[in-house]
Amino acid sequence: MSIRFVVLFSLCISISMAAAVPRQQAAGRDDVQFVSHDTLAGLNAKLSSWQGFTRYHFAFKGYDCFITAPHQPLPSRPWVWRAKFPGYHDEIDVILVEKGFHVAHINLGAMLGSPKARNLWDEFYEYVTETAQLSPVVALEAVSRGGLYAYNWAANNPEKVACIYADTPVLDFKSWPGGKGKGMGSPADWQNLLNQYGITEAEALVSKDIPLEKLEILAKANIPILHVVSTNDTVVPPEENTLILEKKYRALGGRVTVLANQNGTEKSHGHHFPLDDPKRCANFILENTPLPPLADGLQWYQLRGDLKNSFIKFSREKTGRVAFMGGSITQMSGWREMAARYLQERFPDTTFDFVYAGIASTGSTPGAFRLEHDVLSKGTVDLFFEEAAVNDLHNGRSPVEQIRAMEGIVRHARTVNPKMDFIQMHFAEPRHTTDYSNGKTPEVIANHEKVAAHYGNPSINLAEEVHDRMKAGQFKWDNDFVNLHPSPFGQRLYYWSIKRLLDKAYSGVLNEDEAMTDHPLPNKLDPQCYSKGKFADIACAVAVKGFRIDPKCRPKNGGTFRDSFVDVPMLVGDRPGDSFGYAFSGRGIGLFVIAGPDAGIIEYTLDNEPKRQIDLFTPWSGRLNIPWAYMLDADLKPGDHRLQLTLSDKKNTNSKGHALRIRNILVNE
Repeated sequence: MSIRFVVLFSLCISISMAAAVPRQQAAGRDDVQFVSHDTLAGLNAKLSSWQGFTRYHFAFKGYDCFITAPHQPLPSRPWVWRAKFPGYHDEIDVILVEKGFHVAHINLGAMLGSPKARNLWDEFYEYVTETAQLSPVVALEAVSRGGLYAYNWAANNPEKVACIYADTPVLDFKSWPGGKGKGMGSPADWQNLLNQYGITEAEALVSKDIPLEKLEILAKANIPILHVVSTNDTVVPPEENTLILEKKYRALGGRVTVLANQNGTEKSHGHHFPLDDPKRCANFILENTPLPPLADGLQWYQLRGDLKNSFIKFSREKTGRVAFMGGSITQMSGWREMAARYLQERFPDTTFDFVYAGIASTGSTPGAFRLEHDVLSKGTVDLFFEEAAVNDLHNGRSPVEQIRAMEGIVRHARTVNPKMDFIQMHFAEPRHTTDYSNGKTPEVIANHEKVAAHYGNPSINLAEEVHDRMKAGQFKWDNDFVNLHPSPFGQRLYYWSIKRLLDKAYSGVLNEDEAMTDHPLPNKLDPQCYSKGKFADIACAVAVKGFRIDPKCRPKNGGTFRDSFVDVPMLVGDRPGDSFGYAFSGRGIGLFVIAGPDAGIIEYTLDNEPKRQIDLFTPWSGRLNIPWAYMLDADLKPGDHRLQLTLSDKKNTNSKGHALRIRNILVNE
């Protein structure tokens, strides 16, 4: 099988979103209400069973129709509209109905996507979206001549189309049924088409009323496309249909993927074939059927300029490095892989290196110090995704730390590569939702937005989007999103929002004279920001008493572990009085530790100043050796300093011991 990639998307609208406290409301908003219960009873339908699901059969305008219902509809009741031949490759639909999609079909006989057929499609759409309360955004599925229906209707209604999946679709009626090229054609169907369209053959041969002439409309709407074809198809030859679409759509800046094989059966003249990967086709529809917009113009991202540098790099140099840094929501599978797949398909000839640098429990403070080791050391980064709002809240980072650390990440990254495009994201958390319900922007999001605005970074406020969509009744937290580690539905929601921003930023075609430029580096918001944060060598500890380097540290304290924080070298002390000294040069010093069930209390001095104390035991230490960054002092004067640290004989009442296990010394130069 030869595979070509490049895919799609829809519904891209831009808006400036307020980030200050109190929250600014979007003007002219008209929230759409959705229900989760089944409303198909209003169709006055007869019921049958299909693949273990209920199929509702009914008549509309005298035409036979059906809707297949899932056992449990997804939020907002997404659906697939089958243009023709609903039984062909319906294994895709089985997967989608199992996932919560409805599948609808209206049998218009031999109308072949004519103007009358499109008008009936308009009426059917209005009927099922109102009576059955299906989503106003639909995924189209087209088989063979179904391409004439789906594409002609999509060109008239691009705002209603999420994506288009097609099997061997007809895109030019001169090819089929006309047979004016390499294809077999069908004289009877050709005469029928002329009658249906009300045109002569001469008019048909120069007609622009074919899908191939309407692609600009779909590309401007960022509608993603996936086709599956057989190269030995002589009924609907791909070189007269799909391959022309592929070339044109890419040239227009659209995203299209073509999966080609040579499996067409001899009996069908190559037109029918087994489907190699129905799951992939179903996932395409799942990932590209977003929730409907709440109101025209309402978005939850701020583009702040553009992503022109990465657009140029990916388009022209055909290489790119993309980094994802954050906590557990970035570390887990989901939106991250979907965003990577989007980029691979948007730029099909580009070789990407994806740097996955999510570590559970970490926020912006540890991020600022591990940036160099975990991301920048991998090579020049062209596009950077960063999220920390959830863990900065959970970990109790102060407003000063929230700005100081996030600014440190951005400034450090841009100092290394001034052309790096940077996207900041704010993920959902129940306390964020409460703040938005009370008309306030969560403090941590407002602080991270200050950094984004100051450095001109695009940002995506997923926390606000989740709140707004739940308020509109599109889904519920407990049933659908599940928790702050999102369900598959929640992961797709995050991806859809990221996709909208990327669709906007990477739309159209680059001008020949456009060149990459350096992003400005303004004055610091906080002079002590962690813009030169780094890991320092634990082996450089001096005057060591009791401490030792364990080359493969795995504490036997009953706690679980995070990846990258077990079976690695650590500087370990576990008895009261254990101590060491550390000389360094910089403006800040800290420790990156695992704070587990036996975490102790440390006492330390800097430059022989008065002694200070930190209890290492966190709210999560009782069950987890949690990675934690403790800043001992972040406001030092630049220059040389000395740390002296000792384990106290005191301990937290919930702790089993006095241990300190240091993964890295943190220094802000």
